[in-house]
Amino acid sequence: MLVRRCAVLFVEPREDLDVDWAALFAGRGAIGATVQWIALAPHLGQEVVVDAADLPALGGVSLTLWQEREACESQFGAATIARLLAAGLLLSDAPEGAAPRERDEVLRSQHWRPLSATVHMFSRWADMRVDKGMQFPSFEELVDNYGSPPGPTISRRDADQAIHLPPPERARLDDTLFHRYTGRNFDPGAVLPLATASRLLQRAFGAQGQREMAPDAYVLKKLSPSAGGLHPTEVYVLAQRVQGIAPGLYHYQPVRHALEPLAEMAPAETEELALRMVADQDWFQPAPMLVVLVTRVERNFWKYRNHAKAYRAVLLDAGHLSQTFYLLATEAGMPAFVTAAVNEVDIERALGLDPLKDMVVAVCGCGPASGQQNTVELRFEP
Repeated sequence: MLVRRCAVLFVEPREDLDVDWAALFAGRGAIGATVQWIALAPHLGQEVVVDAADLPALGGVSLTLWQEREACESQFGAATIARLLAAGLLLSDAPEGAAPRERDEVLRSQHWRPLSATVHMFSRWADMRVDKGMQFPSFEELVDNYGSPPGPTISRRDADQAIHLPPPERARLDDTLFHRYTGRNFDPGAVLPLATASRLLQRAFGAQGQREMAPDAYVLKKLSPSAGGLHPTEVYVLAQRVQGIAPGLYHYQPVRHALEPLAEMAPAETEELALRMVADQDWFQPAPMLVVLVTRVERNFWKYRNHAKAYRAVLLDAGHLSQTFYLLATEAGMPAFVTAAVNEVDIERALGLDPLKDMVVAVCGCGPASGQQNTVELRFEP
């Protein structure tokens, strides 16, 4: 049997503090510390506790070359090799090792930067709810607990050294910019007109053209920038109340400007899924149309292979798209929202996505306002 180490692995020494009762009663220091070694391997997607005795094997078995298991056992011990194989941190060519080996091969084929893959896989949420640890304290509670926040801005020179700029002139975009705000009070009964939804999707996410840069290598022209012109962000729509569109999940095809049906749902099911998607932020749930931004990493990393900046670039891409979406919603007389506080794992399951290939970044949405202020919104009039 041949073995090798998984492609990406970080090991964290995690310290927990506790009361040392024996020391306390003996009159010595009462606080003790215990260290656990936590292995973070993106292909597994979950933390693995390892022993300090496992570390030499994790560092000594090649991540690239396949080695004979017997030689590794001779060097690091048969029990250690067996334990690490069972955990999926070491891989084998045996049939019983197929599942972790295949997941590792998926990771290798995407050309992730190791740190980026680890951050992505271990920052995803599943089934996060307000009553399960996600809290939204008010500013008053934050100040009470932590004191005043850092100031909203900084100055690097004295005021008399600053060059004061002339006030900006009014322009056509100002009316849209000054009316843009994040909506948290959507009308739960409003229906989004099909023409409005169509314009939002086409102008925010649709292809305005495409060009063949090399044989069989196409880039899209959209109304937002993208690193390398690759536009790797796919758009999925949860339609709750869109005129003429059955409630359910859709994939937006940006070249054909079409919605591809994935799952038709009852209204109660879309409401439940919307709430689960946005991690119980119930002020976003009533929006008639929610849009999930998902990076197809193999397209971005095709060019930016194992690149230190590639992960930042795809996050910027999603930010550009969401803000174009905001402005289009504002133009249509509606508030919008974007949130990264989402249950990525639940979204992946609903859409049938592989997190090593498809990176859920954020959820956007829009719709008519209810006219009531049940949840605070920050609006500023010019």
